Order: sequence, then structure tokens, then C-alpha cells
Amino acid sequence: MKRVTIHDVAEAAGVSLATVDRVMNGRPGVRKATIDKVRSAADGLNYKPDVFAAGLAKKRVYRLHFLIPDGPNAFMEDLTREARAHAETLSSDRVTVHVEPIDAFDGHRVAGTLAVLDRSVCDGVAVVAPAFPEVRAAIDRLQDRGVPVVTLVSDHPVSARQHFVGIDNTAAGRTAGRLLGRFLPEKDAKIGLIAGSLGLRDHAERFAGCKTILETDFPHLQLLKVREGRDDNARNADLVERLLQDHADLAGLYNIGAGNRGIIAALSEGHQRKEIVFVGHELTPYTRDALQAGIMDAVIAQDPGHEIRSAVRVLKALCDKKPIIEGQERIGIDIFLKDNLPEAV
Repeated sequence: MKRVTIHDVAEAAGVSLATVDRVMNGRPGVRKATIDKVRSAADGLNYKPDVFAAGLAKKRVYRLHFLIPDGPNAFMEDLTREARAHAETLSSDRVTVHVEPIDAFDGHRVAGTLAVLDRSVCDGVAVVAPAFPEVRAAIDRLQDRGVPVVTLVSDHPVSARQHFVGIDNTAAGRTAGRLLGRFLPEKDAKIGLIAGSLGLRDHAERFAGCKTILETDFPHLQLLKVREGRDDNARNADLVERLLQDHADLAGLYNIGAGNRGIIAALSEGHQRKEIVFVGHELTPYTRDALQAGIMDAVIAQDPGHEIRSAVRVLKALCDKKPIIEGQERIGIDIFLKDNLPEAV
């Protein structure tokens, strides 16, 4: 079926291409009767504007900045790699992607990075936003300067950000709680919890979801206090060692954030430690190996490639003041066991 073009609308309405362009883009200088005639013709032909072609005609360049935590976080490394790889495919679409490393545990530095951005530097920003007041204020000020902001992976909903790209972290935590409850026998047992920091909203939401499920449906399982390792492998290894020393009856372990390598290393020492049910997040080469070795029992994952592509689409839509297709941008929660691992890339 032939696609309806602006030429077809102009012919049906009996007006020039320039007039159709002015009407479709809401520009002044057209009489109301002519506007009604053009819109009627467009509706009758079921005309859909070609946003990509319009962008090219305006020679619009979308300069997008992604603020992603650096450090030994395998998932954030994947996110950065996906952003840079996707950027290479976008040059023909007049989109540039700049990745700026940040420290997600240092709210002042993240706020400082946001503070120096404006429309002279970029057209849109995606940020993995720690839930600190100064970050919220920086996001709000950047929005006031006319730069649309979306949060990525970890949300900051009280800010003026325009969209969140990521999984439902409360649901992810509930999933972890359900898995632990189902995998463990129906007897009293202790569950160890490790987070990067409950100051990160995604970690706080996961903890809340897990706690709700275990307290409601599996009250025989005792949740120990959350240990915070700042997603650092060495710190997490030390935290697990201390958990094992302090609680000889430890039966389950949930790593809410990153730093899985340290936990895997701590649990790899000693055959009896494989009896601990271990649930964590994100499918990386390390968690894949741990699943196959029986050290991890389940991994709750999100697709970094989908998140990057979604953030780019959302920012472009915001720049163009176009609607966001919510269904297309919904990020799913994956659950991997050793039995359903996808092919390694």
C-alpha cells in the first residue's frame, strides 16, 4: 500500500506544500478555513507525518548526554558499552550520544555534572540518578533551562524529570522475595541482604518489595539487617564472610545491587556454601558462570540495550514534543536460572 505523503494532502486540500507544512507544524500565517481544509484532507487520507524526514529537512541534530556510573559495576559497564555501540548506528539519524561517567554514590558530584549542562551543550539528558536532594534540584534546574531529562535504571520521581526508563524495581524486589521463599524449605531460616546503598532509589525499592513478600507470605524467614557494600566487589566479599561467621544458620542471600563478583568469590570457598540460596541481579559473564556452577540460584535481569534504545527514542520524542509510545518503552523483568540461560554473546 502506497504511503500517503504531504504532496497528497496538498493536492486533496488544493493548497501549496508550504501551507500544509505550516498547518502540520502549528505555525502562524494560515486562515482558519484553510487550516480546517488541510486537517480535513489529512484526516481523510489518514496522513501520518514522517518525523524522521521532518528532522532531516530541518537539519536537526539531537545531542544526547548519558550520565552513567563508572567503576567495577558489570551492569553499568554493559549500559555504557550499549550506549557507545548504539551511538555508532545513529550518525545517519543525526543523533550524537556522549557518555559521561559519574559516581552514583556522590550526590554532590552528580549534581555538579548536571549543573554545567544547558542547551548550548546538549538537547537531552539521561541520568542514573541517585536519590539525593541536590540531584533533584539539579534535574529541576536543567529542565528549567529547557533540556529534557529522563532518569535511567534508578528513578527520581519527585524531580521534574519527564520520563523514567527502567524496570519496576519494587516488582523486581518482590520477585526476589518470592524466589527465596519458594527455593527454601518451609522452616525457620535467616536471609542475608546486601545493597550498594539504600540511598539509591532502585536499591531501596527492591528491598521494600522483597521485605513485603517475605514478611507477608514467608514469615518463617528472618530478614537480617541490610549490609551496604557500595556495589564494591571487595567490600561485598568481606560482608558475606562476616555474615557467614556471625550466622552459621544463614540459608539465603539476596544481593540487591551490583558487586556480585565479590559475593560469588566468598561463596565459592567451601562446598557447604553452595547450600545457601543466592539470588541477585543482572546477567553478566560472572553471574552466568555462577548460575552454571550452582553458586547462584536465580538472576533477575533487565536488558541494557533496550534501556539505551528506549532512552534515545524518549529523548528524541521529548525534543520534538511528540508523544511517547508507553508500550514500546516498557522495560521487562527477566528471570534466569541455569536451565534457561540465553546463548552467550
